[in-house]
Amino acid sequence: MRTLNDRIRHTLLFEFIALIIIAIFGSWITGLPVEMLGALSLMFSVLAMAWNMLYNWLFDLWDMKYRLAAKRGFLIRAIHAVLFELVLLSVGVFLVAWWLSIPLLEALVLDIGLSAFFVVYAFGFNWSYDLVFPVLTEA
Repeated sequence: MRTLNDRIRHTLLFEFIALIIIAIFGSWITGLPVEMLGALSLMFSVLAMAWNMLYNWLFDLWDMKYRLAAKRGFLIRAIHAVLFELVLLSVGVFLVAWWLSIPLLEALVLDIGLSAFFVVYAFGFNWSYDLVFPVLTEA
């Protein structure tokens, strides 16, 4: 199990590296200013962290009430992940459209691209993090 300090380090590194990647490469891909995409990335970071805390709390409440906190297998984890991303995507579309002053369809495409990036990024980051900062187990 990871410590609180380790979880804080993980979250801050995850968000900081993502912000840099999105600001630089997002600007290069879209032609939009680095500052604009950096600020958008920061807003998404705050939105995602806040939604993550609220969503997981609500999910745990639902799980305790309707499933009695039974073991969470593949199906429950898949539903959990898909619902999280669908709500984040839905809210994110409006944030992107507003911040970049673009039509909703363009914002949807950009938001889907961001979501796809984060799936790949989260996999790579978490794998790398586990290699650099392994969980210490007592023998």
